[in-house]
Amino acid sequence: MDFGALFGSFDNFMSYTAGGLVFGAIYALIALGYTMVYGVLQLINFAHSEVFMYGTFAVAWTFVFLHGTDRVNQGLGEALPVLLAALVAAMLVSAAVALLLERFAYRPLIKKGAPKLIALISAIGASFALAEAMGLRDRFASWVGLDDNLSDYVVPGKARDVYSNPVSIQPKGLFDIGGYTVTDVDLVILVAALAMMVALDQFVRRTRFGRGIRATAQDPESAALMGVNSTRVVQLTFLIGGLMAGAAATLYMMKIGSTRQNAGFILGVKAFTAAVMGGIGNLRGALLGGLVLGVMENWGSAVFGSEWKDVVAFVLLVLILLVRPSGLLGESLGKARA
Repeated sequence: MDFGALFGSFDNFMSYTAGGLVFGAIYALIALGYTMVYGVLQLINFAHSEVFMYGTFAVAWTFVFLHGTDRVNQGLGEALPVLLAALVAAMLVSAAVALLLERFAYRPLIKKGAPKLIALISAIGASFALAEAMGLRDRFASWVGLDDNLSDYVVPGKARDVYSNPVSIQPKGLFDIGGYTVTDVDLVILVAALAMMVALDQFVRRTRFGRGIRATAQDPESAALMGVNSTRVVQLTFLIGGLMAGAAATLYMMKIGSTRQNAGFILGVKAFTAAVMGGIGNLRGALLGGLVLGVMENWGSAVFGSEWKDVVAFVLLVLILLVRPSGLLGESLGKARA
């Protein structure tokens, strides 16, 4: 392959590859929520993109609360204490939103034995409702008389505009690979994403709660007869997906630094694509699908132009599914080996 003809130089090739891996790691963490819920309930939680979006706002609001609204540039080390607090806040907020979704959007339908199509429509409705609620946060604050107190968070009249983190995290170069300088932010995102993926994979494969998740995913009736509480398993599944979405939101804000009420839409679609590409219902497939998608869409933008980035991602999905309809790693969550 002539990298010079495609990417301009080998250095550019490494730059696109490294950038793709970073975003692919974020896709993979968000994809976990889709693949976990599908593995257990056989339904697509399209509102998971908003679970991620609420996490991004939790990160920005934590920085505003602890730092203030003064816009500054800080290195990763200087911002680390607040960043860790933001990570905890984002994971808690995203987990809470995910549990609320399970309780009010899905559990009543599951108990009534509603068809999967009805649950899918509920997921789409919940997605729009959550996004619109964030877009109307300034009005909610005004209705309760707290618009002045919360002006730094709700931004009266601009709730639908881009909301930026007051602290911009400046990456610091660490070492070169093929002419590309790997930064501390890149390294933290990749290592953190991989560590969380491995930890979750081992949790599902080796713990009692993980065995309950796998048993429910494989045969919910038999699992119930064996004493597995399916309601708690479903709650745990949504909780884990929310925690991973909150972690992804923190890594995303480290890299991008801004969000808005519909920020989860495209990222959610990309993460769902990664989950399907890797094998929906497969945890390791979510990781592989996310990394492959991130790299391939970056390569595609280098070859065809940045405006074709999303097109390349979805064309790649179609091509992979034509060859392997079950995804790159077709093993389901219920068949995961201990």
